[in-house]
Amino acid sequence: MKISEYIALRIDRFPKGMVFTVDDFPSEVTAKQAIMKALSRMVLSAKIAKLSKGKYYKPQSTVFGHLLPDQYQIVKDLLENDGKPIGYLTGYSIYNQLGLTTQVSTSIQIGKNEIRPAFVRERFRISFIKQKNTITKDTIPLLQVLDCIRTIKVIPGATPGESCSRLIAIIHNLEDKEKATMVRLALKYPPSTRAVVGAILEEIGCGHLTQPLKNSLNHISVYNVAGITSVLPTASRWNIK
Repeated sequence: MKISEYIALRIDRFPKGMVFTVDDFPSEVTAKQAIMKALSRMVLSAKIAKLSKGKYYKPQSTVFGHLLPDQYQIVKDLLENDGKPIGYLTGYSIYNQLGLTTQVSTSIQIGKNEIRPAFVRERFRISFIKQKNTITKDTIPLLQVLDCIRTIKVIPGATPGESCSRLIAIIHNLEDKEKATMVRLALKYPPSTRAVVGAILEEIGCGHLTQPLKNSLNHISVYNVAGITSVLPTASRWNIK
């Protein structure tokens, strides 16, 4: 079988929207130059589409044209390495996913331990947010929620109060072990984030978990998060105004 035929057969088995590179083909196909030429010909014939240099995908066709892959696929090389998480979608990329806004952004934000300058891939601007905690599959959902609390004042299409109500519901539905882990992770976030987490946990009856957060805060500091005191009665006990 010719390499071009083998490549076409393999790609037929890929799900639509999957982003792939030359390295996604098995080791028995060693002629990378031939693979690249085969992929280039498939792009020209519109059988596949090119996302960026060396990255291709199977487009899903609609009456409005080809759909781009989902955001995870677009940046998955920045999120995992050999199956191990090295980053996670955050900020604008998850506000909609968590029900905090109905807006969809063309910005993709990624939390990583080591960050790099922003760049553009396809029509998306990709930027990075420093994460001081270790990133694991188990901690990613909690880090995403904490990132939302940290940026609660700038979530598009929602007031801080509306966002806070949704975050209260999300945290309330966490398992007790997850809430305790959130407290540990929150200790590496800014004081205002720690204060809001503490107030939310008190509000949902988990005040017994909040002592590490209390101990980490300056008792005379005031945190200005306008609009959340009406939905978070415990805010005043955490010097949130």
